[in-house]
Amino acid sequence: MKIVAVIPSRFDSKRFRGKPLIKLVGKTMIERVYSQVYNTGLFEKIIVATDDIRIAKEVKRFGGTVVITSSEHKSGTDRIWEVVKDMDIDGIINVQGDEPLIPEELIKDLYDLLLKDDTEVVTAAFQNDSIKDFRSSDIVKTIVDLSGYALYFSRSSIPNIEQSSFEGFLHHIGIYGYKKNALKEFIEAEVSSLEDKEKLEQLRFLENGIKIKILNTTYKSVGVDVPADIGVVEKLIKEKNG
Repeated sequence: MKIVAVIPSRFDSKRFRGKPLIKLVGKTMIERVYSQVYNTGLFEKIIVATDDIRIAKEVKRFGGTVVITSSEHKSGTDRIWEVVKDMDIDGIINVQGDEPLIPEELIKDLYDLLLKDDTEVVTAAFQNDSIKDFRSSDIVKTIVDLSGYALYFSRSSIPNIEQSSFEGFLHHIGIYGYKKNALKEFIEAEVSSLEDKEKLEQLRFLENGIKIKILNTTYKSVGVDVPADIGVVEKLIKEKNG
């Protein structure tokens, strides 16, 4: 099976404009994400998909592959499809461009799951025991069936339980693997009702009957969403590098 990695990257993020180009311990964030994917040794092709020439120049500077896409896309998934739709491939790993600490092991595990015949889409989640996070609409939660497939994703607290009965929740991480046919079906479908209400693209898969396998991981997502996250991520990078 031929699988490529695509990293969607936008300059005009609503909460942090220009964040792919911020420096984290001497390297731009997009270079750090690219390096984590490259270090897995899994992919013949790793592509940054962007609509911004500044990001494209940076990717070329460090020797990466970049494709300039339309600026009209409403989502990273649409941007990915523009890149891969005419490629002779079987699957795609989508690594978010604001996850500079994404572990190589997580990417490998996701890749291995995507190879299975019964996997159309796969994503990841970890056990989060914070009641504050559980109540936060900024954090996406998921619940799964007995076979490990997602039943639902929400910004609300799911399942709805009393604090005295709280035992943690599955905190979704925005890394995905898609079989190309499943991604094509997603793109060709209209924005679904639940997707529009929750502002979560993955619900379009579920509403169209495409199962999403959840990979349980111990990695706790530490992305860069706002400028205040820079210090936290830099500290973790320095600790990792000794």
